[in-house]
Amino acid sequence: MMTDNAAKLAEFTELAERFIALANEIKNEGKPLALVNAALMSASATYGTYAAAGNQGYLKQGGVDRLVDAYRAQVSNIQEIKKRVVENDGKGQPNE
Repeated sequence: MMTDNAAKLAEFTELAERFIALANEIKNEGKPLALVNAALMSASATYGTYAAAGNQGYLKQGGVDRLVDAYRAQVSNIQEIKKRVVENDGKGQPNE
């Protein structure tokens, strides 16, 4: 039996993987990786603003800071996971 937290994590992971699959599909159409990444980041920022302020609103500086902090926390979390994978399998290395 899956706990509520495990179910939420599984749903979160499935949704994230869908966005990654779509980004890879667009990249495989021949779009430059940097362009796909920039468009995905812009979409994420747009949707984050929508989630916080609605469709007709915008974020004051404090809201922008909270959105940036949330994005920073996600990036840090992903890097910790990737670091553990690299350290455990001995493949790959850090990059700036």
